[in-house]
Amino acid sequence: MVTLTSEPFEPGAVLTTFCAGRNETGAVASFTGLARAEHGAALALGLEAYPGFTAAAIAAFAEAPWARFALQDYVLIHRTGRLAPGEAIVFVAPPAGHRRAAFEACDFLMDYLKSRAPFWKKEHSPGGGRWIEPTAQDRTDAQRWD
Repeated sequence: MVTLTSEPFEPGAVLTTFCAGRNETGAVASFTGLARAEHGAALALGLEAYPGFTAAAIAAFAEAPWARFALQDYVLIHRTGRLAPGEAIVFVAPPAGHRRAAFEACDFLMDYLKSRAPFWKKEHSPGGGRWIEPTAQDRTDAQRWD
């Protein structure tokens, strides 16, 4: 399940609800990404997306780990709009039969979201705004799955 939302969400509550009743799941790995203050240099993070296009692109990509890691399903929530430092940006939780598959699927999904998902990020600072591009490390991390 892919959800793009402009509303804040509580990752712990999402994880608790998602894990309820999973009698055949051996592991659920999760990742929560938070907006950083960058030691006072960032006042906010802006995330732009084309709702239909971005959600469809992420959902299409998120089909890849099903067979690769033998996933049962997943939850993926990504914020859009303006976020204050400390707010949750992204939450990913793939359940699997065993921990290694769950960890790797979580890493796989996050590498895609960080470097290839169709989002446009802008950091707002006291001196103005600047667009944020994936770093060389982000691209290297994603390439290891190719």
